[in-house]
Amino acid sequence: MTAAGPDTDLLLDRAARGDDGARQHLLDHHRRRLKRMVALRLDRRLAARVDPSDVVQEALADAGRKLDGYLRVRPLPFYPWLRQLAWERLVKLHRRHKAGKRDVGREEPPELPAESALELAERLACPSTGPEQRMVREELRDRVRAALERLSAGDRELLVLRHAEQLSTKETAAVLGVTEAAVKSRHLRALERLRTALGGNPMEESS
Repeated sequence: MTAAGPDTDLLLDRAARGDDGARQHLLDHHRRRLKRMVALRLDRRLAARVDPSDVVQEALADAGRKLDGYLRVRPLPFYPWLRQLAWERLVKLHRRHKAGKRDVGREEPPELPAESALELAERLACPSTGPEQRMVREELRDRVRAALERLSAGDRELLVLRHAEQLSTKETAAVLGVTEAAVKSRHLRALERLRTALGGNPMEESS
């Protein structure tokens, strides 16, 4: 999992003292992670018309305008704060293109596209190393995907955050507005329910 790390903290301190270079580096450093999040969540019916990079660029421009306020208060770890701005852009995009779609909150995201659900299943499926195991892996991947669809939206979202977006426990807690202890316990329960749905097959866990 990628964490904010001391480099981000150092950059935040420098940016708060007026270092323009640190401000720009802060905004650029997480661009790839933000693009991955947007690409994972973007409805495939919009993908032909919307480039995730454009969504991220708009979010980073918004972050640049709001950075002074963030630096004074620091209400969230930096990446979850950036992610929230990108998330708001993404939600507005889905609302604009999906007439009648109800309001979407932080814990109730736009529906995960099928391709992203498949990628999550790939990450959760037991790894195999030899070509002779490819068919076994593909079968397990399909079973994991079907099992994910039977989980609650909360369980599925937690697994997406931890395994597909690869957020740390601290970052996941900030995104969901819960404690790190709650994230750890909910993560274990979600994995256990996934195992149960798979008939007890072992799953790869992420720390």
